[in-house]
Amino acid sequence: MHRPALFEPIRIRNHELCNRIVIAPMCQYSAVDGCMTDWHLIHLGQLALSGAALLTIEATAVTLEGRITYADVGLWNDQTEQAIGRTLESVRRWSEIPIAIQLSHAGRKASCEVPWNGGKQFAPEDQHGWQTLAPSAGPFAAGHVPPVAMDRNEMNRLRDAFAASARRAASLGIDVVQLHAAHGYLIHQFLSPLSNRRSDEYGGTLENRMRFPLEIFDVIRDAFPSDKIVSARVSATDWVEHGWDISQTIEFAKALQAHGCDAIHVSSGGLDPSQKIPVGPSYQVPLARAVKNAVNIPVVAVGLITAFEQADAIISTGDADLIALARAILYNPRWPWHAAAALGGKVSAPHQYLRSQPHQYANLFDKK
Repeated sequence: MHRPALFEPIRIRNHELCNRIVIAPMCQYSAVDGCMTDWHLIHLGQLALSGAALLTIEATAVTLEGRITYADVGLWNDQTEQAIGRTLESVRRWSEIPIAIQLSHAGRKASCEVPWNGGKQFAPEDQHGWQTLAPSAGPFAAGHVPPVAMDRNEMNRLRDAFAASARRAASLGIDVVQLHAAHGYLIHQFLSPLSNRRSDEYGGTLENRMRFPLEIFDVIRDAFPSDKIVSARVSATDWVEHGWDISQTIEFAKALQAHGCDAIHVSSGGLDPSQKIPVGPSYQVPLARAVKNAVNIPVVAVGLITAFEQADAIISTGDADLIALARAILYNPRWPWHAAAALGGKVSAPHQYLRSQPHQYANLFDKK
């Protein structure tokens, strides 16, 4: 039987992924002082048994003030590193899935309440708040406290923090580091002309707006082992007139490739509350295809990819090289199993679960 495209392996740098399904980073807002808790063990543990090819740890702040909320995971000191290490030690005991981590700084979208409590931004003097930083002093939304525009010293400090977090990720044995340059957070804020109003060499032209994001990418690439993968997640458009758009994203993707980026994960939006997003199945896939046509590195598509045939078609038609699941795999943590059963693929499963294989799918599990 012909193996479906979704279950073809793919090699990225020195690592072979067993299929084209990756688990996107998903914030859990369940950390304490930046440290993972038992919730993360439950959450990542179940997803590690999903049959996907790569599991990505949620947006992980490289500094204390880089968190979106007071309950975000961080990787900026020994305590946060040890907390991730304890979680990964347990996950790896039962799963061989490669692990990625998304390194992030929230910029002007930091200092917020957790989403299920409303997500409002706290003032710096609040118990759960702090002063935010950004390329320029414009706030994300009406009613938000204006961020402090970063000076060179602050930018240098942040650049060093990304490098330090990448080194900590390496010491944890993590396989992939992803730079979060999407969803309106700090790196995206430098890229978009809507949020970057600087008049120095880091603002104005596209080349200038890309300068600091590429500096951050470079220090991550230098700090992480050369045989391991470094990728980036981008918002391909702000969905706002005169904002960041697909043509600028393509130029940024080309620059990332030239700087040694191994893969690009294409999302969109998040920078401006006035965005008008045409949400629907596969709504971001055309953006991924546009990037894929411009670069020679793997591209990941994401966004309302929920059906098995839909996902397989994205790969088989060349729209993207991999697909990422987020909400869909929270709803169905065995999504890759079900996709393999429907399409005629195979997935790895723990020995403890082998007896769950339905008789009509006699070759569903890869019994390594």
